[in-house]
Amino acid sequence: MIIGRRIYFDIATGSVLVDTGERSGNVVETTLDYDISVYKALNERVRESYDYIELEYRQYDESFAACNGYRINPKTKKIEFSYPDPNQPEPVYRKPLSEEVDELKQSVAELTIMIAQ
Repeated sequence: MIIGRRIYFDIATGSVLVDTGERSGNVVETTLDYDISVYKALNERVRESYDYIELEYRQYDESFAACNGYRINPKTKKIEFSYPDPNQPEPVYRKPLSEEVDELKQSVAELTIMIAQ
């Protein structure tokens, strides 16, 4: 058996609360009540505050692989993907600024001593 994704989302913002993922093999399709009882993000909320969509197995596979995020448009209940901007370079990772400040303070102190001598 193959089962597509069920994506639960906040009806006000479209933010994804739970993506059940795709399943295949010896699996059983879950009910809405089961999902609500299992997923904390759902059972802690008022039921009227979220909704869900169901996708076919492998539906939008390429989009999921290429995206850096997705949401559900609350008005249309259609999925919307965000993709990395090819014109935006990858972020440059640095050590914490507090460490850099400490190192700079140490360098300034050493230079001050050298100048004073």
